[in-house]
Amino acid sequence: MVLALAALWLLPSGEPDTAVRPAADRPKPQPSAVYQPPPGVVATPAFAKQVKANESGLIPVLMYHRIIKKRLASIDRTPSQFRKELEKLARQGYVPITARQFATGDIRVPAGKYPVVLTFDDGHESHFRLGADGRPERHTAVGILMDVARKYPHFQPVATFWINKRPFGLDDPAEQARAAQWLVRNGFEVANHTWSHYNLRTLKTKKVREQIVRLERLLKKLGVEPSQTMALPFGSMPRSKKAAAKGSWDGTPYGIAGVFLAGAEPSVSPYAKSFDPGAIQRIQSNGKKGECRKWCSQYWLEWLNKHPGERYVSDGDPDHVSVPKALRGNIHPKRKGQIIAY
Repeated sequence: MVLALAALWLLPSGEPDTAVRPAADRPKPQPSAVYQPPPGVVATPAFAKQVKANESGLIPVLMYHRIIKKRLASIDRTPSQFRKELEKLARQGYVPITARQFATGDIRVPAGKYPVVLTFDDGHESHFRLGADGRPERHTAVGILMDVARKYPHFQPVATFWINKRPFGLDDPAEQARAAQWLVRNGFEVANHTWSHYNLRTLKTKKVREQIVRLERLLKKLGVEPSQTMALPFGSMPRSKKAAAKGSWDGTPYGIAGVFLAGAEPSVSPYAKSFDPGAIQRIQSNGKKGECRKWCSQYWLEWLNKHPGERYVSDGDPDHVSVPKALRGNIHPKRKGQIIAY
């Protein structure tokens, strides 16, 4: 597995697509509607059976890096590749949620639909930039996501952006805050990817904590609430696993509900006994060439379509966890009072 993951970072040949345009100077923000999911239902065993609910199933947590005109590394995607993947997800019945909602078990997806978590590492300028009209540049990841959501109204336009010390390629603190606050106001999550993107495995525990706290302090300056999730740079776990989730440095504490890896398979449900919030799996967005013939998004989304019994299917009821009777034992005991088994 380690060798396979390492190979995914090799450089490919580039592919042409549409470029990201620079932002204008401090345009006046325009109001925009935040997606509101439909109200939850009150599930019953009969209803859960009707929609084939399985809230112990697998959930794809997709990992994106740069969304750029010409790919410079295998982990990059072009705007057209990104759009095609989102449209495929929408057509297949997936509904995006944030990493925070996933990690905390706050999954609000219509009955019969499947949650998907869209995550972006490094806070690259191709992820988000406001235009002169105060709206997201249409060729950024957010612009594309919102455009797809207009075409597929059930496709909730939310995602998680894990940032470093220079969010979205912006140097001006006021512009950084403006960008982060726009995202949060519109249902997106902005959270911790450490200050300097060091390989945490190579650092002493005190330095690991410093990297996390320095980014938490930046988020506070940007007007963003403390992180409940973080993505490990390079997917590399620090030698003290606990330090990634909880600690303090220089008088500032932090507590992370979900720590995300860099690959390479769907995550188990947050309601499952086997769920480890300190090491949550993700899937690199990519095709099926080379090492990605098995480990990346095209492979896994096809696999889940071929194995629908393994996939998380929502009952539409945020207060209950519905599963077939044969899978009841997979749910964590703390959810015992919420289980609907059919």
